[in-house]
Order: sequence, then C-alpha cells, then structure tokens
Amino acid sequence: MAEKLKVELVTPYKKVMSEEVDEITATGALGEFGVLPGHAPFLTSLKIGELAYKKDGVLHHLALNWGYFEVENDQVTVLVETAERADEIDLERAKAALGRAETELKSLTPEDKNFRIYEAALERALIRVQVAGKAARR
Repeated sequence: MAEKLKVELVTPYKKVMSEEVDEITATGALGEFGVLPGHAPFLTSLKIGELAYKKDGVLHHLALNWGYFEVENDQVTVLVETAERADEIDLERAKAALGRAETELKSLTPEDKNFRIYEAALERALIRVQVAGKAARR
C-alpha cells in the first residue's frame, strides 16, 4: 500500500495543485467523505464545499465550486469550476457577497427563476467565509 496520495486539482483556467498528500476530505453530492492511501477506486460528483488535505502533518483548506472527484491507484483527480486556497480568499469580499445573496433571497420565492442562482451564490459565499476563517486561525 502506498504511503501518499498523488492529488491533481484542476479548474478550466489552471492547475491549482499537484501534490503528494497524506489524506484528503471533500464534500460530495451525498455528503462529506475522506480518502487515505490504498482507497478503493471511485468517482463522485462534488457540490459547493470545502476540500481539506493533510500534508506532512499540516492541514490545508480550499473552497470549491462543484465538480468531480476520482480515486484510482492512489491517484486523486479533482476537476472543479473554481478552487480557492484559504489564504487566497478575500474575506471582506466574501462577506459582501454573502450579504448581497441574503438580501436578494429575502425578496424572492422558490418559484422565481433567479432563486436558485442566488441560493448557489449564498452557498459559495458561506463556504468561502468558512474556509477563509480557517486560514485566519493559523
């Protein structure tokens, strides 16, 4: 059994990371899951959420906007719309986006065509604020 997982995280715009890590957790469509070296192969979709990985005893956090996660032979491939490391997130900007989304949602009903757009914006902003907060606590 391998001692590390090789992780490749890619957005449509760039390769965000290519590292060997000890473990990784992410938010799948059916909930949070974790992967250690030697994990059985699988493929799942990711929802808006956090991806965390441990490397040399240090925990790192990223905010993700939906995508796919595949494990095969200790190789993890993550394809997502967007990914931001905790220390790259502008906390004030994320809080402002959260406020805008909350304000818009108050004036909409679930039947409104823009409701889901602002609901997703709210979810993205919440995750970004949470992940940025983890970088601030270091």
